[in-house]
Amino acid sequence: MQETLKRIIRDVPDFPKKGIIFKDITTLCKDPVSFQRTVDLLGHRYIGKNIDLVVGIEARGFIVGAALAYKLGAGVILVRKSGKLPYKTHKAAYTLEYGKDSLEIHTDALRKGQKVVIADDLLATGGTAKAVVDLVEKLGGRIVECAFIVELNELKGRERLHPHSVFSLVQY
Repeated sequence: MQETLKRIIRDVPDFPKKGIIFKDITTLCKDPVSFQRTVDLLGHRYIGKNIDLVVGIEARGFIVGAALAYKLGAGVILVRKSGKLPYKTHKAAYTLEYGKDSLEIHTDALRKGQKVVIADDLLATGGTAKAVVDLVEKLGGRIVECAFIVELNELKGRERLHPHSVFSLVQY
């Protein structure tokens, strides 16, 4: 399945800046069979683990997170860029391979002890995912795993998320 997904995911050179090869999952999302298989593969990993919530990271992580939450019968939490959530928030700053930013989560997004899967489309340096891990832990969530469609191995993002378990469907 990994090779099939690799053929469907589009490479976009020099986006969002020169020298970066962007892994575009919109080609996977628009293909109903591939999108369903992707969600099924992720979902089957967590069946029976009593996941309470899936955290989707802005913006493509909303797609992955919402579909996965539906598959698991779990709730979905949206972690957004600063200033986009309407209620009281906690904030975490992070760096990525091409800049700096910050993310926010509602202060009442989850209750202490709830079992959480963090979901996004891609793991690169791990800066974004680590900021989300910090936010979930600040609220007392129990992170079961961080799940991604794509992982860029050479950027070693998985190491930044240690000791949390990381799963990705496709590795480059």
